[in-house]
Amino acid sequence: MADFSEIKSDTKMRMEKTLESLKNDFGGLRAGRAHASLLDGIMVEAYGSMTPLAQVGTISVPDARTLSISVWDKSLAKSVDKALRESDLGLNPASDGQLIRIPIPPLSEERRKELVKIASKYAEQNKVAIRNIRRDGLDGIKKLKKDNLISEDEEKRFEAEIQKLTDESIKKIDEALASKEKDILQV
Repeated sequence: MADFSEIKSDTKMRMEKTLESLKNDFGGLRAGRAHASLLDGIMVEAYGSMTPLAQVGTISVPDARTLSISVWDKSLAKSVDKALRESDLGLNPASDGQLIRIPIPPLSEERRKELVKIASKYAEQNKVAIRNIRRDGLDGIKKLKKDNLISEDEEKRFEAEIQKLTDESIKKIDEALASKEKDILQV
């Protein structure tokens, strides 16, 4: 039988994972500067299967407006180039044998606003996830009360603690979104 400390630690752990997920989502949104995490989601056709880009070459950031990929196997250079062009990042790689350079174009005002909308959507999805986690925690508390394992006063106190975790997580999401918006809109 679960007790409140288990419910609370599970709720807290799941909320932290949700915040981590949001950071990863935001990492994929570029703000006009070159960043290796920009290429995290790109999969390359290699040796008959789809492989993460980071497993077929070394990604480096020579300057603020350029990414470069040193492909380990020269035969995969064309696959890497193709994967970069077909990604929805709007990149235009220049291949030089095993070295692929990717200039990062400055963002237009329109594209910046689009990225802010995408960031807001990510934040809202994660807020919904946090609220679902809260609901699961509250359901666990209600079950403890129904099984007469806790008193009504304990039920109220535990619900308040879960709500406090929820409020803190939502606040962190709002702060992360504000920070990302500022980053994206900064010219």
